[in-house]
This record gives sequence, structure tokens and C-alpha cells, in this order.
Amino acid sequence: MADPPRRALTVRDLMTTRVVTTGPDEPVAAAAAAMVQRGVGSALIMQGRFLAGILTERDVLRAAASGIDLTHSPVSVWMTRDPEPASPDTTVEDAAQLMLLHGFRHLPVLEGREVRGMVSLRDLAAARIIRPVQRS
Repeated sequence: MADPPRRALTVRDLMTTRVVTTGPDEPVAAAAAAMVQRGVGSALIMQGRFLAGILTERDVLRAAASGIDLTHSPVSVWMTRDPEPASPDTTVEDAAQLMLLHGFRHLPVLEGREVRGMVSLRDLAAARIIRPVQRS
């Protein structure tokens, strides 16, 4: 008897809820310190309850390379505004395609307008190693 087909993995299965959030006026240095402390590669920039942007490791490197004082420069100068989100029900394959197509390494997970978590390219790759694609 054949095994029943497995349900497609979704972002909900892989996302982390260990998300760093900050406001747009927070200094880059403070956001970067919070990212290091939590062991994550990005911070979600919130305007009240709504997602305004994302600050990633690459953004912090760009800011550092500019020579500005990161203790005074706000994340709003360096963040990506209105980042492309995934929903918790987005398949892993669709999330990977979106990330690769646009060059993202971090994808916020929103349900409606509510932040639910974050998924990284590393999370997607790890899922493929742990649970390889079944071939017919």
C-alpha cells in the first residue's frame, strides 16, 4: 500500500515568531544590536501596528559602509519600505520563488495586516534538506 501524499509545506510550518520589531526613528545601531541579541538577520519596522519596512543585515552593512554614525541614523533611511510579504498559507515553493525572483533573504509573514512571523531563505533550504522533495 502506497503512503498517502504529504501535505505541501507552508510558510506557517517554517516561520519563526522570534521577530525583532522597531520603529522607523530607531537608530540603525540599536536595531542591529537587537538583531544580534535575538540571533536573527532582519528587523521589522513597525508604524504603530502596521508593517512599514524591513531592515536586513545587508541594509546594516550598507549603512556602515557609508561612514555615517549608526547611533544617530534612523532605520527609516536604510530600510526597504513596504516589503513583499507572504501569508502563513503560502507554500514553501512559492515563498522560495518569490525570494529568489526578487533577491530577498527574509520574508515577513502577515495574516491580513497582522505580523505573524518571518521566514528566511535559510529556513526554506533547511526544510528541503530535512524533508526532501518527493519525485514521482
